[in-house]
Parts: sequence; structure tokens; C-alpha cells
Amino acid sequence: MRPAMIDSLLALDEAFFLFLNGLHQDWLDPIMFAISGKLEWIPLYLFIIIRLIYKYKQAGLIALVALIITIILTDQVTSGFMKPFFGRLRPTHDPELSALVHIINGYRGGLYSFASSHASNSFALVTFLWLTLRHRERWVGYLFIWASIVAYSRIYLGVHFPADVIVGALVGILMANLVFKVYEKLIARYQWPGIER
Repeated sequence: MRPAMIDSLLALDEAFFLFLNGLHQDWLDPIMFAISGKLEWIPLYLFIIIRLIYKYKQAGLIALVALIITIILTDQVTSGFMKPFFGRLRPTHDPELSALVHIINGYRGGLYSFASSHASNSFALVTFLWLTLRHRERWVGYLFIWASIVAYSRIYLGVHFPADVIVGALVGILMANLVFKVYEKLIARYQWPGIER
């Protein structure tokens, strides 16, 4: 039996979800559906890859490898461990909520929702880039806006509760910080080229 406080928090989370998901507009539906996609962001990912390698050469390549490791680890934590461990049904699969959820293009996502891998991966990417490049590339700070919109799109599409995206974002931020610390220690220990601050 769950503690009453947990039930109260879950009920609050569900109520907040229904409020946010209910704010949909017909003109915004296709935009949010695209924002939540993966293929749509390939140009951004290519820009980051090319920018790192072209401008920072070997140091950029090492940073890129660390960034990829960050995202892989983050995705494993959320999708590989947290979702099956906690087993929280997505709003679109919850029998008590599914009829109330605004769904776009029939998209319902996988079975479990906690925590959001979209949010965790987006924030892991942005946080690692910010930690690495914030003194040399001012534009990386604006990517936090992008990550926040991607996270919100998951609520808008009805496949995640607010707590899912908040915890997912925190997991991504934490994982990026942990990998960045290891990355810095390895650079110092083995005298690999790093991106100067």
C-alpha cells in the first residue's frame, strides 16, 4: 500500500497534466508533434557535430564522444531502468485517464512514462554542451529553451505527466554533470586536448 502523501502527489500530478494537456490548440498540434519528433532535429545535431569537430578539431571530437556517452547513459537510466522499475502507465495507457487525454495523430507512446527519456536526453545534451562550451559559444545557453519546449511537448501530446518530464530533466542534468567531471579528469590525467575556457 502506498503512503497517502504519494497518492496525493500523484493526484496533483494528474490534475496538473490534465490542465496542461487541455490547453491544446488546433494550429499548435502539428507544431508540437514535430517538436517531439526525432528526425526533425537531425539538422541541429549535425550542426553541433560539425561545429565541434570543425572548430575544435581533436578536442571537439573528444568532447563529442563524451557527449554521446552522456546521452547513452541517460537514456539507459530512464528507458532501461526507471520506466520498467516504476511501471507508471502513460496517461494515454492509463484506463482512468486515457479518455480525457488529448491525443494527436493517434500517437500514444510506449506503455510506461516515468521518467521521460525525451526530457532527460534533451537536458543531458544541452547541459553537457553548456558545461563544455559556455565560455566560448554563447548560443549554447539558448538550447535550454529548446530542451524545455521538447519536454513540454511530451505533456502536450499526452504521453507524459509533468513529474515525468521534471524528473527526466533532472536526471539528464545530473548525468551530464557526472560525465563532465569524469571527462575533465581524463583530459587532465592523460593530457588529452580539451576545449579551452
